[in-house]
Amino acid sequence: MTAQKGKDLLVKISDGAGGFTTVAGLRTRRLAFNAETVDITSAESANRWRELLDGAGVKRASVSGQGLFTDATTDASMRQTFFDGTIVNYQIIIPDFGTVAGPFQITDLAFAGQHNAEVTYDVTFESAGELTFTAM
Repeated sequence: MTAQKGKDLLVKISDGAGGFTTVAGLRTRRLAFNAETVDITSAESANRWRELLDGAGVKRASVSGQGLFTDATTDASMRQTFFDGTIVNYQIIIPDFGTVAGPFQITDLAFAGQHNAEVTYDVTFESAGELTFTAM
């Protein structure tokens, strides 16, 4: 397997009509999965080693990115989604790996700019329901 280009990892937002639109201008992206554990260690645990309950923890995914809004439509859509607090379906496409899809909520949206440069943004999405994975 060869290394993949970071620009090829895509974050897409539902367009509300059954399709998806790429979130414009993400220069850096990160997808992280997390599963909480349920500790069931007791005085009877073998040599006092920690024991975990199989399959009992809460799972979640977080997607974050930084970049530019390259068009007014994507900018307006992301801002409105954040301010409304709505949960929207997204696709995260990982080249030569697969697609993670499901409901996410924008939990962080920050804007920054320098005097002689473009306005940039940072955005974080948190999973808000069951996600699916489709291998490529």
